[in-house]
Order: sequence, then structure tokens, then C-alpha cells
Amino acid sequence: MTSTAAPTVAPPAFTCPKDMTYGPCGGVGADGACEVSVHRCTFLDAPVVRWAGAADRWPDRATRPATGAATRPATGSASLDLLALAAVRPVVVSAFPSRALDAESVTICAEIMQGTVDAVLAGDSGQARVQFPPAYRAHLIQAAGLPAWAGVTCRDRNRVALEGELAALAHVGVAGIHAVTGDHTLTGDRPDARAVFDLESTEVVALARRLGLTVSVAESPASPPVALRASRLAQKVRAGAQLCFPQYCGDVDDVRRFVDAAREAGADVPFLPGVPVVIDRPGAVQLASFAAAVLPTGYVESILAARDPYQAGVAAAIDYAEQLLDVDGVVGVLPAGASAPGSETAMAHALASIGRALGAGDGLGIPRTPRTS
Repeated sequence: MTSTAAPTVAPPAFTCPKDMTYGPCGGVGADGACEVSVHRCTFLDAPVVRWAGAADRWPDRATRPATGAATRPATGSASLDLLALAAVRPVVVSAFPSRALDAESVTICAEIMQGTVDAVLAGDSGQARVQFPPAYRAHLIQAAGLPAWAGVTCRDRNRVALEGELAALAHVGVAGIHAVTGDHTLTGDRPDARAVFDLESTEVVALARRLGLTVSVAESPASPPVALRASRLAQKVRAGAQLCFPQYCGDVDDVRRFVDAAREAGADVPFLPGVPVVIDRPGAVQLASFAAAVLPTGYVESILAARDPYQAGVAAAIDYAEQLLDVDGVVGVLPAGASAPGSETAMAHALASIGRALGAGDGLGIPRTPRTS
């Protein structure tokens, strides 16, 4: 008798919601879960995917291809060679707090921080998905005399729009760009928006280098699969990445182990690890929500228990940064913290104080554009 039972069909394999090839991203949970799905990250049990592009000799700023005005830096641009500066002294690339879609907030925070840090990383926001385009935000920051290191995410733009944005950033003359694949729209305040992810960070690295831009990348040392993170960074370096900004990954020895592993894997680039800046309880709560963020032991607890959390937070960040700067391969730090709505200027003052204490901002500013009445 012939069986009439339906044939067994294997369920389709889970695919990355960000369409990544060179994953995993930094949003993998501690339990291995995808940041927007109940499934395990598809890259957890897979080998690191090698960069498939050519190992070109990338142009530097002096040899940027002359392909028209869109790729020529504007007069009065940052023209900052952070790599050369790092050979002289430790560098500080700070996070940049400001309200989304608020040009006055951008200008005020930039003026507070002008001359105190070597550049500011104006990246994606965990609070508001709709923001000024990177090139316009960089223009506002640099008009206040502060070099901008522009974050570029692949979430909201296809490759044509990304090419245009990178060309605009080259024309603005940013200090550099930070290439990230980006958080999925389902994790922000606009889950109604369709995520694009036409490219991912590794591909943006190569694209930006062809325009002569200085490029940094992130890595999440504490995010699964921990054992593959160093090798994954090495592939970004093969694509052309020149610096790495590791996300919070614990105590100084944890950072040291990752830097050593990354260099052994072939990621022979300078490192600027993140320094958590906590100045109040709302910021601490938001910081704790960051995927794969591991803070130094007792760090937040000691700050919040202090009589003045603001001063304690600044002091703790300076102390942790100074310890990180003793790690071989670390050439600078990236102080960053979460700003509760309305506390952007307070965070800007805190970041400025940290930068000054670490000796940053001496002579790397750009000409400030006078404000018109």
C-alpha cells in the first residue's frame, strides 16, 4: 500500500536579517541570539568569511583620485592625519552628544568640545533613527572648529546613496569615517521603516578607501562568537580598514587579550578602545542596554554610589583611559556614553574634561566658521 503521508521537508535555514556576508554583526546577544530574531545568529557556527575583494594599494589623502569636485576636500576642512598624530602622542576621538535633527544642539555641543579632543565620532543614535545625513552633520560640527569623524551605517541607504554620501564626506573634508553595518530598524524608534543593508561595513571600507578617506571599523570582542572576532577584524583590515574602535569589552586585561589576538590574526592596525562615560543613572541604564557591552568590574556601581556621580564618572573614565593607553597596540581612546534627553550639553562638558585631562586637542582643530546673526 502506498503511503499518502506528506514528505518531510527541512525548514529553510535562518538567514541574516541584515543580508550580511562578512558577519556576524555586533548585535549578537550573550546567548547567541540574533538582535531581531529568536533564532541563533547564522554566523555562530560558521567559519570567518574571507574578504573577496582585491588587496589594492589604497590612495592616501595626498593621492586622492581627481574625479571631480565631489571628491576634493573643501577649503578649511579637517585634513587630519590621525595616524600620524598617534605616532607622536595618544589620541582621543570622542563620541558626540547632540539632539537629533537639531542643528543648534550640534553647534552648541561642538563649541563646548572644540579644542579638547582630536576629533568627534558623529555616529548612529540609539535613541532616534531619523537623523541628519552624515555629511551635513559633519559640516555643522566642523563649522564650529571641531574635526568630525563621521559614522556611516548601511541600514538606511542602498549602495548608490552610500556612494554619494561618501563622496560628500570626502568633499567636506572629514577627519575620517567609521564604517558600520548598523543596528536593524526593528531595534529603534522607527520599526515601520524598511531596513536596506544593500552593503555591509566591510564593503563600505573598500569603497571609502577608493575615495581616499581614512577609515575605521568597530569590533565587539565580547559578543559571540568571541573566538572568531579577531579573525573577523582581520578581514576588515584586508578590505582596507586603518583603525579599530573596539566596543566595550571589560577590564583592561580583556582589551589587551583582544588586541593581542587581533594582531596575531593579521589585524595590524592601531586600536582606540571605547571608554564608558557614565555621569548619571539614566545614562547608566541606557549604556547597560547596549548589545554585547561589557563594562569594567564595578565601574558603574562605584560611580552611581558616589556623592557626585558626574565628577566620579569623569574621574573613572580618565583613570580607565590612562590604563588602556599602557596596552601595546592602543594608540588612543574613544570616550563615549549615553545621554538622556536634555543632558547632551552635560555629556559634552564631561567628554571635553576627559579629553583635556588626556592631553588631546592641541592644534588639530579646524578654522571655525563665524556664526551669522
